[in-house]
Amino acid sequence: MNSFQESLYEHHSQVFTVDAVLHRARSQFQDILVFENRLFGRVLVLDGIVQLTERDNAIYHEMIAHVPLMAHGSAKRVLIIGGGDGGALNEVLKHSVQHVVLVEIDGEVVELSKRFFPEVSGGAFEDPRATIIVGDGLEYVARAETTFDVVIVDSTDPIGPGEQLFEKAFYERCRKLLRPGGIIVVQSGAPFYNSQLLESVCQRLACSFDAVRPFLAPVPTYAGGMLALVAAGESYKAMRPSTKILRARFEQLQPNTSYYTPEVHRAAFALPPRFRSLGCAQ
Repeated sequence: MNSFQESLYEHHSQVFTVDAVLHRARSQFQDILVFENRLFGRVLVLDGIVQLTERDNAIYHEMIAHVPLMAHGSAKRVLIIGGGDGGALNEVLKHSVQHVVLVEIDGEVVELSKRFFPEVSGGAFEDPRATIIVGDGLEYVARAETTFDVVIVDSTDPIGPGEQLFEKAFYERCRKLLRPGGIIVVQSGAPFYNSQLLESVCQRLACSFDAVRPFLAPVPTYAGGMLALVAAGESYKAMRPSTKILRARFEQLQPNTSYYTPEVHRAAFALPPRFRSLGCAQ
């Protein structure tokens, strides 16, 4: 295998050279490929779609974790749906949280991430504040009795195992698990190629939350180079505190970050015209 071609969108693809195939197999839920690339390091691919690379994963994980945690300011309990690579978990645990529950449907992703991407999780799987559940996030949310301050939906795209995590009913259940002032953040794909997905996520979240706002993160190995995430909660102002407030909270963050800053946080919500036209982004 000399190269890997990702063809997520019609009429466009991206190609990685493959210096070494480290793992290739079929789990109960999906095809899993791990390979080495000279530029991006180790690469994780699920069902033919690049999920993370060693070089640029921190951008995604820091933005999906620190934006809601820093906006909330005093989160103690966090729920992560998906995120079996441990990257978002690692970032969440940089905060003074008391307990984090991570629910990943594919246990193979967790084990392979520990083996091939230990720097991504940074030992987070062994942190005493973390509870790792191998199971269906949809079922967990439906049955959970515990409430949370922040919910992070770190899922694959809405195909295969992640499809039901983009439904209105799932967001309604997540809303019931959030404490007052709680925030949810949802991964919403590449808006340059699939603005319909972003719009549908916003509309479905708006059925359960008063404020729904997309924000953007530049991740080179995601199609189009720009990833959309959506934050939802009680008010837009609460999701985007002042730089002064964010800086005070950021000083308490240990260890620090390689991409996220208070300034990046606020700037991420400044949308270009083509995305401001979405129903949730006025």
